[in-house]
Amino acid sequence: MANWNIDKAHSEVSFKVKHMVISTVSGSFDSFDSKMETENDNLENAKIAMDIDVQSLNTKNDYRDNHLKSNDFFAAEEHPQIKIAVDKVTKKSDEDYILHSLITIRGTQKPIDLKAEFGGVVKDMDGNTRMGFTIDGKINRKDFGLNWSATLEAGGMVVADDVRLLGDVEFVKQA
Repeated sequence: MANWNIDKAHSEVSFKVKHMVISTVSGSFDSFDSKMETENDNLENAKIAMDIDVQSLNTKNDYRDNHLKSNDFFAAEEHPQIKIAVDKVTKKSDEDYILHSLITIRGTQKPIDLKAEFGGVVKDMDGNTRMGFTIDGKINRKDFGLNWSATLEAGGMVVADDVRLLGDVEFVKQA
């Protein structure tokens, strides 16, 4: 078995959600940690655990960030972490994989399949083995108790129900 730790300096976790039907708001989580276990130097059969600090949520707007951390959405005081656990990986092609995962938000756990585009495995200048991939998925925020909503005069919602999850991650193999 090979153990891998995320390289936080070369990784990011973000999300996108429609705002007032006409635009998209992007945000990120600036603090997270992840470990991965593999049988070989590839993504097949990987086990991945990621913990995301809700308090590190950043949409570049303090008012919105505080609202998202409140009980209307994440209830960050009571539920400080989002957890993602990948226990099965399905290879679709040399670059395309499905990460069969459980995601826990606000104390609610649901299965989710995340698409992963495998970037490959390389040796860095110091001889460390690195693996990278891009993650893309979608959840319905209301499935996790993030129910706050307001209706616009024209009938649309202020915040869409579907939230796109994105990640660009790089892992370093441990000696």
